[in-house]
Amino acid sequence: MAKYDKIQVLTAMAQTGIVPVFYNADLEISKKVLKACYEGGIRAFEFANRGDFAHEVFGELVKYANAELPGMIVGVGSVVDPATAALYIQLGANFVVGPLFNPAIAPICNRRNIPYAPGCGSVSEVGAAQEAGCDICKVFPGDVLGPAFVKGLRAPMPWSKLMVTGGVKPTRENLEGWFKAGVTCVGMGSNLFPKDIIAAGGWGKISELCREALAIVKEVS
Repeated sequence: MAKYDKIQVLTAMAQTGIVPVFYNADLEISKKVLKACYEGGIRAFEFANRGDFAHEVFGELVKYANAELPGMIVGVGSVVDPATAALYIQLGANFVVGPLFNPAIAPICNRRNIPYAPGCGSVSEVGAAQEAGCDICKVFPGDVLGPAFVKGLRAPMPWSKLMVTGGVKPTRENLEGWFKAGVTCVGMGSNLFPKDIIAAGGWGKISELCREALAIVKEVS
């Protein structure tokens, strides 16, 4: 069961502005990364459903966050069907993110007061997702659509809350482009977790990258 309700999740996403996206099959590495992000100021974290037995790692990660990292909201990403969404909700997912919009997932999440952020690549998809009760939509792939898409969409639909993922970088130029266009927050994966730093166990460096990125967001949003 989710520890945080929809309003708490959406507030955390909007206030911090960054939702890290991470996957690793090793539970201990995932815990270290989660803690590093927490110490860097992150309060909403997306663990991607990208490998065999990912749900087992996720379940333990949620238990760890609830016990050791007060205020850290853990959700699941890369969800494309309602059965998978239900599985992760049972394991404590506080929000569900997908690379696409599957209308059948929305009622599963709505029934449990959990945000569903579907991947949308057109104005019509965003509109359909909003109609289905999706408070925040994921603009994906961000590096293909670009900030102009966000700005163009929000002109006639200014109520739209958007989280862009794909190609987001922890640099002033990149983040400023997205937030000036009108995103609510950004999802950031590999650029926040360089492979060499993960391999070397450079958890302090990850915390530093998070702090620096959050500081930039605070200035440009």
